Parts: sequence; C-alpha cells; structure tokens
Amino acid sequence: MRRWLAAWGIAAILAAAATAARAADDPLKICLDEDRPPLSVHHKGKPGSGFDVLLAQAVADRLGRSLTIQWFESKLDEDSSPQLEANALLSDGRCSLVGGYALTIDSLVKPGMKTARLPDFAGATRDDRRRRVALGVLAPSQPYVYSPMTVVLGPKARGRKIGDIGDLAGLRLVIESGSLGDAILMTFDKGRLIDDITHLVPGRDDLLGALARGDHDATLVDLGRFDAHRAAHPDTAITASGYYYPIGANRGYVGLAGDPALIDAVNKALAGLAAEGKIAEFGRQAGLTYLPPREPAILGEVWMKIIQR
Repeated sequence: MRRWLAAWGIAAILAAAATAARAADDPLKICLDEDRPPLSVHHKGKPGSGFDVLLAQAVADRLGRSLTIQWFESKLDEDSSPQLEANALLSDGRCSLVGGYALTIDSLVKPGMKTARLPDFAGATRDDRRRRVALGVLAPSQPYVYSPMTVVLGPKARGRKIGDIGDLAGLRLVIESGSLGDAILMTFDKGRLIDDITHLVPGRDDLLGALARGDHDATLVDLGRFDAHRAAHPDTAITASGYYYPIGANRGYVGLAGDPALIDAVNKALAGLAAEGKIAEFGRQAGLTYLPPREPAILGEVWMKIIQR
C-alpha cells in the first residue's frame, strides 16, 4: 500500500511538473491596438512600442511565460465597436487578453448581438475579414492606469487657468463631432458653451493641428492623445492646462469570463508591479502622463453622468 501511495505521489508530482512546463511553453497572447500611441504602436517591420507593450512583457515575465502580441487595427463603423472588436478577438482565440481596455459598465455588459466581425489584424486572411465570430462574455482585470479627458490650450490661450469646464467660456472651442468631448461641452450647464464651439469631422480634420495653428483656443481630448501629439511634435504650440475632467475611465485587461484563473494570475502580477512602482515607470518610459487607477474601478453609465452634470 505504501509503495502504491509513494508511486502515485511521484506520478502526481511529475504530472504537475509537466503541466507547469507546458504552461511556461504556452505564450501569453495579448491583443493590442497598433495605432494608439503612447499606449501601443506597431509599424510593419519594426518592433512594437508603448506603455502597454512594456507592461504586457512584464506581466508575461511574472507569469513565467513568453509574450506574443496580436496586433489589430480598430476601425469603427456601424457594425462594430471597441467592445465587439475585443470580444471577437478573444472569442476567436486570437488572444487571451486585450490590453488598454476602457473599464466601464457599458463596455463590459453582455453584448446585445450574438456575433460580430473581427477587426483587421496582423495575419488576417480575406476569409477572416468576411466572417463573423460567436461572441462570449467579457471579464475585466483590475485597472492599471487612469485615462481622463483633459483641456488642451492653443497658443492664444496659453497660461489660461482652467479649474472647471465653465472656465472655457469666451474661448474659441473646437471639438470632434460625436466624441465624448463633444457631449461634455455641448451639454455643459444646459448648453452655455454651444455658441463658442466649432465642430470638426473626426478622421478628416486635424483637431490638435488646428489648435496648434491658433485657429482655436481650446479643446477637450483624452490625455493619452495629447501625450501622443506632444511626442510627435516636440515644438508644438499647444499646452496642457492641467485640468482633468472629473469623469474618467480606468484602463485594464479584458479576457473571457470562462478563464477566471488567468484573470486572477494577471491581477496578482499587476498588483506586484504597481507596488514596486514599475507600472508608473513604464508610463514615463513611453511618454505617457501616468495617473494611477481611481475609484470606481469600473465607471458607471458615462452618458448619464455627463448629462446630470
């Protein structure tokens, strides 16, 4: 009996070791947007860069796994959204995690449609671009960075003190139609700023470029977008106001609800990296104005919060 127990114990240990070895050989696959500086950037023939690339490698190292990044290109249309794109990539097995995901209740609800198209991704075939993927349920990690909206000032408004959206009154405001910033400015104080706002078409007009030329005085954009512009144009005439709109979203990883063990392991890795100050350091290395996550970890109904303000 003792011999049998001993043999069984050795077999169990060997099996566990083999399982661990297979896990180590299995790369951690993370999907990242190829054009979202300073979070993640990838140009053909060049290695990827950005805050999320540095963080993904550190997480993989903590898990004892190699890292494989699946690059994708996000193009919004009436049949797609960041939520559906992330879900499709995960449900199709292109990756186990999607990085840089905005953690809001709206972005984590069960999708209202059963299938969705994949975004364009590195290695996609013609058939991949045509087919639809059955969707699963998303599960978030703990957040690792706070991503607020910020007021950016043009050269004629340099030095203007902004402590609230109301301080923008009298300035020539510019915003992209249909954006979150558009909703904030247009609904502020029952439309008090409407007459000061010029709308540009996203993807066609250069919002920050127009601001830098002095055509306008101020805008409201995601802080990361301002960081990216500043990195690409070191001599830009636009400046940060230092004001952050109080309703902002944390970013983290998102995976499928069917793999809670992975989310738990990633959370432990993120907690360790944050405690050691390494996540903030990755932000500095990537040129990101790093802000630590804030409560609530998952933002509630964004539009209602904006309207109620």
